[in-house]
Amino acid sequence: MTKHIFHPSILRAYDIRGIVNETLSLADAWSIGLSFAACLDKNGHGNHVVVGRDGRLSSKDLSTALCDGLVAGGARVSDIGCGPTPMLYYASISLKADGAIQVTGSHNPPAHNGFKMVMNSDVFFGEDIQELGIISASGPKERSGGSLKMTPIFKSYIDRLVSGVDTGNYSVIWDCGNGASGPATIAATNEISGTHTVLFGDIDGHFPNHHPNPIDPETLAILRQSVTKAEADLGIGFDGDGDRIGIIDAKGRQVPGDLLTAFLAKDIVQRHPGAPIILDVKSSDMAMDLIRATGGNAQLWKTGHSHMKKRMKAIEAPLAGEMSGHVFIKDGFYGFDDALYVGIRVLSQMAKTGQSITDFIDSLPPHYATPEIRIDCSDETKFGVIENIAKYVSRKTAYTNVTLIDGVRVRIDDGWWLLRASNTEAALVARAEGKTPVSLASLVKDIESALATAGLKWKSAK
Repeated sequence: MTKHIFHPSILRAYDIRGIVNETLSLADAWSIGLSFAACLDKNGHGNHVVVGRDGRLSSKDLSTALCDGLVAGGARVSDIGCGPTPMLYYASISLKADGAIQVTGSHNPPAHNGFKMVMNSDVFFGEDIQELGIISASGPKERSGGSLKMTPIFKSYIDRLVSGVDTGNYSVIWDCGNGASGPATIAATNEISGTHTVLFGDIDGHFPNHHPNPIDPETLAILRQSVTKAEADLGIGFDGDGDRIGIIDAKGRQVPGDLLTAFLAKDIVQRHPGAPIILDVKSSDMAMDLIRATGGNAQLWKTGHSHMKKRMKAIEAPLAGEMSGHVFIKDGFYGFDDALYVGIRVLSQMAKTGQSITDFIDSLPPHYATPEIRIDCSDETKFGVIENIAKYVSRKTAYTNVTLIDGVRVRIDDGWWLLRASNTEAALVARAEGKTPVSLASLVKDIESALATAGLKWKSAK
């Protein structure tokens, strides 16, 4: 038996994530493999595991150690090599695997890395990850019968993405940010109609051009400039592992994830009238109203790709989306978050309906909302702060509607505000939306007051 204890900071809500050679090591990767194999056995599943990796400098070595641990645990490993996380999800389905693990640091800084996991076609997160940690500390047994096979899946994945699509004759700039989606984006855009320019399509774990975070306006600056210079119809950017999308319209405006979801709902709800369409708690009333206007049943749910996938499956939703750029399409696809596929679907919908994403944004009324606001708060205190704020708002008779499914979302006649603890950072996340600029400013003041009741002093930037 090999007992191994992980650094307590790396077993997170949605995945395992840490700083390489500080909180995350090759020994951790090996033990994750061994313990994951033990989890499969404990839960009565088979032993076929697909492994993939992103393009970070540490990913290949971590993947090798992970595969060695899986084989030591008796698993039959299919290694699909380097590619975006959605390619791993596709491989897991197409190869009918019992489990899947992607080595990826997503959009985190270059020195970070981690593991996203699937077991028995379900997301492996939360209590599952904690159980893996317990199994590792108890010393899982090594087992015979393990094997490792290189299993190319890239061409099959690309063929699936472009199968039967009509993307019109649009001009598109794609920004891969030197992340894992580059080669797939180049291959896919070579197969679809339109004029396509791919920026930073080579994988480089140094991320020399910009950090790959497609909701950060700064990281989209080059994409915005390129769209303007080329007079392109659309700009599409990805995060480091290709599961989150950022959109720049023809006028240089960044399209939030909730409004992107509402745009896609216009087409999808026609095939699924009355179906639930899920948005995360950070999403706007405007997006909710737009979905309802299409005939969809707009619902709020917990932030986080794992929570969203689980909820989609539970209520059979054909579409879900988050402010962070995770968009999940079950209509004609598999329900996982694949940013390249979402980009292709946006183009297909534009070609089908004649309404561009720019036209869609132009059609919307004035919108008064903050972006996602990050407020530093330690991992040790952030959940306690939210608990105290929940108690505070429950005592406030002026608040007619309080939602506590993920943090605290408070509604008044003029709008709403949200505070929640981030599951990936030592931070709180705040957002507000008002009917007028004045009401928005008042709601932000409400956030300041709520934080003060929990002992946290914060003032919004003017």
